Amino acid sequence: MDRTNKKILVTGPTGYIGGRLIPRLIAKGYFVRCLARNPEHLDGRPWAGSVEIIKGDVYKNEGLDKALAGIDAAYYLVHSMADVPGFEKMEAASALNFAKAAAAAGCGRIIYLGGMGKEGPGLSKHLNSRHRVGEILKSLGTPVTEFRAAIIVGSGSISFEMIRYLVERLPVIPTSRLLKARCQPIAVRDALNYLVTSLEKPETAGRIIEIGGATSHPYEDLLRIYADIRGLKRRFIDLRYGNIGFGSAIVGLITPVPRVFARPLIESLLCEVTCSGKEAEEFFPGIKPLDYDTAVKYALIRLSEHKVETSWTAAFTPSYAKSYTFEDREGLIRHAHVLSVEAPAETVFKVFSGIGGERGWFYAQWLWALKALQDRLIGGIGMRLGRRNPDSVRQGEVLDFWRVERVIEGRMLLLRAEMRLPGKGWLQFEAVPDVRGASIFRITAYFEPFGLFGNLYWYSLYPAHVLIFRGIALEIRRRSLALRKEV
Repeated sequence: MDRTNKKILVTGPTGYIGGRLIPRLIAKGYFVRCLARNPEHLDGRPWAGSVEIIKGDVYKNEGLDKALAGIDAAYYLVHSMADVPGFEKMEAASALNFAKAAAAAGCGRIIYLGGMGKEGPGLSKHLNSRHRVGEILKSLGTPVTEFRAAIIVGSGSISFEMIRYLVERLPVIPTSRLLKARCQPIAVRDALNYLVTSLEKPETAGRIIEIGGATSHPYEDLLRIYADIRGLKRRFIDLRYGNIGFGSAIVGLITPVPRVFARPLIESLLCEVTCSGKEAEEFFPGIKPLDYDTAVKYALIRLSEHKVETSWTAAFTPSYAKSYTFEDREGLIRHAHVLSVEAPAETVFKVFSGIGGERGWFYAQWLWALKALQDRLIGGIGMRLGRRNPDSVRQGEVLDFWRVERVIEGRMLLLRAEMRLPGKGWLQFEAVPDVRGASIFRITAYFEPFGLFGNLYWYSLYPAHVLIFRGIALEIRRRSLALRKEV
């Protein structure tokens, strides 16, 4: 098959699945086009230069005609992860916009990844919305291959991270009726294999195909198996009548998954999500899915090797911290620390681009932890999101409770605050070469206050900011000098 003439569109390229699907399509020889709301968030991806990127938004019906022009097959990987008001209407409107544009463009096929679950009143509202999206995509005549999956197990997947943190952090794990239903998890590598291979299976058009791993388990056993694999002794206590609110609160406090995401995941636990048919085996006899134990082991290996391709956090932007364009203008407070470093700018960049995550914030970590706790208590994300890789950083991904707004390799890192603040905040690290072969290092905090309270907030914390930012700057210089000596 000559794949070089096939044009493939991928929506949701910054998402967990989309970000892994694209390089696999490129490796197969397909021409790949991406539709992204924020194309700049793809700049750091190793495959970004090998794809065509179109700026657009399925919900706002922007860029769809251009993105779908001449496309042979389109992957629809757009959905709401959060429990926010009206998400069902947003998902339905987005799907309808895409279906209309696909039909008008004569797109050959839509490939959609939805959620598993038996139709009926017991289906959670998020799974019900996933099914509704599949119906809408088919409604205007474009052939659709609809895959339905349960939990996807892989390094960086939101379901796996929830399991991992609960078991790692809780010596005593509460269980209830919420964990009694059965689930058929699928390894992310198998889910991707189905998605890629389906391009060569035109006979799957018009079919709903449930995909799962080689084994199914009650949700409670997913936690037990993880504990066994990690060699962790955990005690399970049955609370019998645990409810969704309590479960999502526990997940929100213990794991990096905010409550707004935890609730729909917990609601879905009440649904039996196992494969009811044999379509996957019939259409894809060459794919032999992994069992849950093996999928977990592969995910843990990836984490230990710091080879996490994508993370659910890259697609997570809190509703109160939506992307803003950075501008230097009146009303923006600026606070900078500058010092000379007897090391090349590239060395200084290597040090400050590794800040956060497991390495912490280099100075007064207890103050950062206190700020993270305060943010969690008022409904924010805290500092639990971590970072994808300790040594590399990409534009658009999460770094603790910041979003990487811009990266200039070897020179600059700009972070946008996603904690709850009475304003908008940025933190910039920059290393500029000087004539001596050393560098000038600058750390700058920017804050755009909202009203009087925003100004009071900033100036009340000014003494702490002076202490913290100067401490971080001095520690970055110290680490840069040590790194220079090593090389």
